[in-house]
Amino acid sequence: MVCHNNANVSFFYNLSKKSISDTWRPKDVVVVSLGLLVCAFVIFANILVMLAIFINRRFHYPIYYLLGNLAAADLFSGISYLYLMFHTGPWTSKLSIHGWFVRQGLIDTSLTASVINLMAIALERHQTIFTMQLHSKMTNHRVVLLIVGIWLIAIVLGLVPSMGWSCVCNLQQCSNMAPLYSRSYLVFWAVLNLLTFTVMVAVYTRIFIYVRRKSHRMSQHTSQAKHKETVVNLMKTVVMILGCFVVCWTPGLVLLLLDGLCESCDVLTYEKFFLVLAECNSFMNPIIYSYRDKDMRDTFKRILCFPCVGSQQEGEHSGAHFNTLEQERRRRVLQESWVVCRFACI
Repeated sequence: MVCHNNANVSFFYNLSKKSISDTWRPKDVVVVSLGLLVCAFVIFANILVMLAIFINRRFHYPIYYLLGNLAAADLFSGISYLYLMFHTGPWTSKLSIHGWFVRQGLIDTSLTASVINLMAIALERHQTIFTMQLHSKMTNHRVVLLIVGIWLIAIVLGLVPSMGWSCVCNLQQCSNMAPLYSRSYLVFWAVLNLLTFTVMVAVYTRIFIYVRRKSHRMSQHTSQAKHKETVVNLMKTVVMILGCFVVCWTPGLVLLLLDGLCESCDVLTYEKFFLVLAECNSFMNPIIYSYRDKDMRDTFKRILCFPCVGSQQEGEHSGAHFNTLEQERRRRVLQESWVVCRFACI
């Protein structure tokens, strides 16, 4: 068995059907420009979600910690794609084998973290919804251990190809989409994620059936009705996140499966489109948060309007007295500025 550890990336690309362009084509410039724009929005939006969960005590519960960890995975995905944008196109040929594995490993780790985190959210919701509770009784210590475990598994799976499960020593097994990856690894990874999606859909389907039956038996007492509405709304938010994830990532995983099983299939034609679709998932979750959760939406406004809030509090609590016409005019200008800024943030 001959290993090509000293070969460059172009050597493996030339063996596959995937080519590396020598110059920047207009299409490459457009793809990279849009990719950088999307990455900037992904990073900003998910930092906003994590900050909202951190500062608002209403979100200090296991389900929101897991949602915050999902935002961290999306943030990591945005950083991974940002790294990819600066190491793609003609820049790919300058990568060493180690650098190429780092580029792909970052993306694999972020996706794996998202999938496992969604599975943890599904199990947490299954535990709480079946007892019609809003929040799990899981301790913070266990939540931290769960989050650490999620990232450890994600990192290990992201490092597997660089640790030996590649085609560096078996050129006949090289894939077309990822020329240094083994086809068997792509099949394993795609099947594992598709099975995880299937399990999550089954869990949420069972929860939906249970909630629907339970809601018919609940009394019309105000507190119980409000509690039921809160539980169902939170459930809808989680399902929307899961559904968006499945829609965005399933086409890419199916394409990986075809690449691993079918050598004659033309998978490169749709590769870039499915990659963009997968990247879009990382900024859909913050949109879902702000649309479905009023507390989250209000916290976003409070964070984005922090300078305005500070100005209002300074004017209201400084203890100053406006005894002159000039001071009264300044007070009104300050008040009007606060109103304008507040409406701009709504």
